[in-house]
Amino acid sequence: MPPVHIWSHPLSELHRNCTLGHPESPARWQLVNERLRSAPFDTLWHLPVPAEVQVVERAHARGYVAALRRHVPESGCRSLDEDTGLSPRSLEAALHACGGVVEAVEQAAAGKLRRAFCLHRPPGHHAEPDRPMGFCLINHVAVAALHAVEVLGLERVAIVDFDVHHGNGTETMVAGREGTRFWSSFQHPFYPYSGIPPLADNCISLPLPARSDGAAFRSVWRPALEEIERWAPRLILVSAGFDAHARDPLGGLALQRADFAWMGAQLAALADTHDAPVVSALEGGYDLEALSESVEAFLRAQL
Repeated sequence: MPPVHIWSHPLSELHRNCTLGHPESPARWQLVNERLRSAPFDTLWHLPVPAEVQVVERAHARGYVAALRRHVPESGCRSLDEDTGLSPRSLEAALHACGGVVEAVEQAAAGKLRRAFCLHRPPGHHAEPDRPMGFCLINHVAVAALHAVEVLGLERVAIVDFDVHHGNGTETMVAGREGTRFWSSFQHPFYPYSGIPPLADNCISLPLPARSDGAAFRSVWRPALEEIERWAPRLILVSAGFDAHARDPLGGLALQRADFAWMGAQLAALADTHDAPVVSALEGGYDLEALSESVEAFLRAQL
């Protein structure tokens, strides 16, 4: 059985948000890192290099990285909005996170891996082309998707996002972009109050009312997964957020570990049908135990 390739960098532990007790904390990286290093399946670990500015700005606005760099404090933390902060190593952490997702996609496109997971923070799917948002600085998955299409020449890249919050930044970046399609389930109405209606025909929204459980989650994803299968993607990129778990303090859905395992198994079956690697990147998940056990279950189900 081939290993799960994991991209991760200790800079993820050094990123700090400004609010005391902020839920997007270094402990998220620490506990998942510990869990996966003792996981009951084979893993192969990679240390990412930072994404180059021109790669990041394939999805973000020109000058965006330089603008972020000007705000990096020498010490302490600088608030960019009410949710998102920059500490001295935050931009480095985000660039290495983005670099890891891009490198995983490059290796997937070259046939060197079947399953990859990018364990990093800060997350990315709320970051808009010209502004950070919702704990996110750089939109790793959107950058990697456009790199896959425009540089690596992949004709069909499917993006799957099951975070409890809609991936507004990802939708903005890929809306109407040839070669990409974006499927996203999310609690609605809920932060960031986007996704309804979708921005373009290649963006498919799967809204779920508050307190929806695993049965409701599976009911919206079954036809979506059939649609993805008909589209026959060459790569499946996953914004893997685990804050739809019933114990998560920032969400209002009621998923369990078994539901994330179900999604992992469905994606793996779909991927094997079309010889399409699955590259997943960590987004949300703020109950530490639920996060770490759900990540392990999601990855294990793909094997």
